[in-house]
Amino acid sequence: MKWSQKLKRTIIFLLKMALFIALFLIFFFVFGQKFPWLLGQDGLNRTMAITMLTFAVLGISLMSVYGGYAVGKQKSKPIVYSMILATVITDLVTHLILSIMNTNDGLNKYFVYEEPLLLLLVFVLQVFAIIFFAYFGNFVYFIIEPPEKCCVIASCENDLADTIPKIKHYKKQYKIEHIVHFSNAGLYKCIEACDTVFLCNLPLEKKTEIVEFCYRNNKNIYYNYEIFDVVATNAKFTALDDKALVAHMVKDLTFEQRVIKRLMDIFFSLLAIIITSPLMLAAALAIKIDDGGKIIYKQKRMTKYGQIGRVFDVYKFRTMREENSVNKSVTEDDDRITKAGKVLRKFRLDELPQFFNILNGEMSLVGPRPEMLENVEKYTDELPEFSYRLRAKAGLTGFAQISGKYNTSPKDKLILDMTYIERFSIWQDWKIIFQTFTVLFNASESTEAFGEKESYAFDEGCAAEDTVEK
Repeated sequence: MKWSQKLKRTIIFLLKMALFIALFLIFFFVFGQKFPWLLGQDGLNRTMAITMLTFAVLGISLMSVYGGYAVGKQKSKPIVYSMILATVITDLVTHLILSIMNTNDGLNKYFVYEEPLLLLLVFVLQVFAIIFFAYFGNFVYFIIEPPEKCCVIASCENDLADTIPKIKHYKKQYKIEHIVHFSNAGLYKCIEACDTVFLCNLPLEKKTEIVEFCYRNNKNIYYNYEIFDVVATNAKFTALDDKALVAHMVKDLTFEQRVIKRLMDIFFSLLAIIITSPLMLAAALAIKIDDGGKIIYKQKRMTKYGQIGRVFDVYKFRTMREENSVNKSVTEDDDRITKAGKVLRKFRLDELPQFFNILNGEMSLVGPRPEMLENVEKYTDELPEFSYRLRAKAGLTGFAQISGKYNTSPKDKLILDMTYIERFSIWQDWKIIFQTFTVLFNASESTEAFGEKESYAFDEGCAAEDTVEK
């Protein structure tokens, strides 16, 4: 097992290095044909050094932001999308630096954006390299690493419907061997026969018992986050005299963080309004041509205001028929959605007017998604902790937007939003902003509406008497 793990890590590292070197060489080989000095043919020079350093540092940083070369952990398409975004930004910045450094009395007296067609050729060649390494990397990984044999343990069949489809989405990573109720007599035999255990909403005492058993027997463990776990992520070790304690301090933005976050909101909302103005104009025309109704739809939402919630009007492009625009969540094949609305919702263009909410200070660029008032009341009745999301100003994007979907459960939305609040940092906001672009590539899944869940039953294959030591 140890040799297998070491071999796998070594191969992935070599593939990762090979991909980065390929992207690096494509950029500098293509531009080196136009600028031989960029390849050092006339000896080392400052422009070559700064340009190469820019590509290396920015490329490695952005690949880290976008999740890196995550073969074995992600499907090939998400890896391709993430790597393309990281590479495109790296190329654009490096190309800009090259153009600036190439402005001098000996060559260009004035700034010239050097050879944009060569940059396009670089993009195309790099995309082919990324696609090859993503699919080849996953192919190699799954030859070395077969799917993990899994045991799903739950307390009711509704929990199975929430978890099993997610596991089945990654067929090459996981193979479900057993679906077991936590009270099953043969529970621990099932666990011993598997590599990985998924725990779904178990009673705390039983969950603790199973986690300890899995840890003792070297089993991989996945279990759903609770508020306790969110609190623990921001907790630190402390010693009170000779007493070891876990300390969780109340989290809130500092004055400096508030100022920087607000300046970021103003800058990016203004920039986005300018850049997307043609798209917004096209969306407005499409809505008007479609049914002649109102272009902007206002809806009551709630955000943070001091220590309480504040109701405000969120702006959206109207995507439903005016007479049917009631405040309830969208379902699959919802007949309220217009033809123009389907396109706008698919690519999330209906949310572009919310940049005006951000500019007005009613929302932030990054934060918990503001829910409809009807949903807030409903979800809070079912899950009182849902109100904790009001500890941060509502945002256009956030953990719940880049990790979840439209139909993500209220509890999972809460956990994702609370994780953002507890781990807040300006750097984290930057990462989320960059990662948001990947959602646009996967619009069909991220905008998936509410629909009927599949049903699953517990299997009785582990019903034999449990004699395993717990």
